[in-house]
Amino acid sequence: MSILFSLLAAAAYGLSDFIGGLASQRTSPWAIALVAQLGGAVLFLGGALFVDGTVSGDTLRWTVLAGLGNGVGTAFLYRGLSTGRMGVVAPVSGVGAALVPIVAGLALGERPGAVVWLGIVAAIPAIWLVARVPAGAEGGAHDGAHDGPTRTGLGDAVLAGLGFGTLFAALAQVPESAGLLPLALNQVIGAAVVVGVATALRQAWLPRQPVALVGLLGGALGAAATGLFLLATRDGLLAVAAVITSLYPAFTVVLAAGLLRERVHQAQAVGLGLCAVAVVLVAVG
Repeated sequence: MSILFSLLAAAAYGLSDFIGGLASQRTSPWAIALVAQLGGAVLFLGGALFVDGTVSGDTLRWTVLAGLGNGVGTAFLYRGLSTGRMGVVAPVSGVGAALVPIVAGLALGERPGAVVWLGIVAAIPAIWLVARVPAGAEGGAHDGAHDGPTRTGLGDAVLAGLGFGTLFAALAQVPESAGLLPLALNQVIGAAVVVGVATALRQAWLPRQPVALVGLLGGALGAAATGLFLLATRDGLLAVAAVITSLYPAFTVVLAAGLLRERVHQAQAVGLGLCAVAVVLVAVG
């Protein structure tokens, strides 16, 4: 079930990023990120009313760390995607989101089998290839030769990857007995981080346009993905669940191709094939 939950989480994250990325091109990405975080928090708070749980000091510390990672990842992913530099932001953030939990899992004593390791190794280039937009293509027309790291989107991508990787690694430490309250707190902290980063960068974060409400849908999908990922980690290894979940760019690419008629480039097609190989290897391993 861990593989299934991870795939469903990847699909939900991919759809959430697709919706959030489109909306962020029409209004402030910080406003979209804030609305998404708060929307997810409301859903989890509602669920917490019907699910009992006990939050210990350790759980609270892991939740705070997860919330910080969530806020940093969401804020800088949306800012990066809103610049149109998806060819840099998406693949780097996806790889970062996978690598951090792998390291954390190994540090915690996880030892995947040889076949599973082959799947993990296949997943890393798969994430990169499927999310990479070739130079000259839509969203990747600039090669960044005359831009600094921030303008090319590399800075945003690295921060987003580290943020989401931290979110995945920390959330996996939240026990089932804690209920849903830690997930709600994670979203609230994420929202506070989005506001703090936006304020520090002097960016508009208040939702002033109706299109910002689209973030509620993105937030609901993100919340569902978070819950599914947590279920996956409880039924399997953190490294495996994180790698499969980090294949979310594949779903974003497929959605863009199917709904927006965007072209799937050769490298992306290879990446999609590697995604399938990675999932099969991890499943049979």
